Amino acid sequence: MSNLPEPVRRTVDWWFRDRSTGKLVVGQFPNWPLWLWLAAVAVDVVFHPAGTLGTVLTVVRTGALVIWAVMEIGWGVNPWRRLLGTIVLVWQVAGVLGRLG
Repeated sequence: MSNLPEPVRRTVDWWFRDRSTGKLVVGQFPNWPLWLWLAAVAVDVVFHPAGTLGTVLTVVRTGALVIWAVMEIGWGVNPWRRLLGTIVLVWQVAGVLGRLG
């Protein structure tokens, strides 16, 4: 990254550098809410459940992503992760509101 122009390097550092370790972080190994979301998506894709089980999976998927998003907003290691959490939270809230309306 040392060959980048200084303003570009500073911008990349600000958005993507972990404030505690100094490492560049775009993505990380999934934490438990993402594992739960992935499991619920996999069950939904494989079995296509209807009725109560389908509703439960939708609630689990949505809830897991909301928890993940709130965790990223509050404890994300850099502005990129916090922005990603914000985008996912807005997406999930819009989806819930769309289903209610």
